[in-house]
Amino acid sequence: MADNSDELIGVLNDLIRINHDRTDGYRKAVEELKPADLDLKTLFTNMANTSLQYANTLSTEVRNHGGTPATSTTQAGKFYRLWMDIRSTLAARDRKSVLSLCEFGEDAALRAYETALSSSRPLPPEVRTLLEEQRQNVQTSRDVVKRYREMHETVS
Repeated sequence: MADNSDELIGVLNDLIRINHDRTDGYRKAVEELKPADLDLKTLFTNMANTSLQYANTLSTEVRNHGGTPATSTTQAGKFYRLWMDIRSTLAARDRKSVLSLCEFGEDAALRAYETALSSSRPLPPEVRTLLEEQRQNVQTSRDVVKRYREMHETVS
């Protein structure tokens, strides 16, 4: 049983790291936007807060299963934020670029949830339900970001 708990804790900690990436990525996106982009700043602040809530909920599950919750981000997330830093020095902080990068980040988060849910490892029913709800909300966030990007492309 320890192996199953260890595997479960590993999966949950991966998702905690992904949500830390989302939180940091959206906060970075807010910094990159122009003051006039209040709609996106509000949207991304809300998404960052939601990601933080997801990480906290997942941390509780890790503790419930006898583990120590992750406190870091993923290596890929660090590279993503570095890329945003580089892009911001090379290009104007335009809505399309920020939206494209956020959509890329949401795609990665969605893949992480889908991988966790499609694995052959057994998940306790309450954990599976939690992950399915969070995955659906990540999908919704991704769809919102995509719609904003597409609307911006249509207007441009």
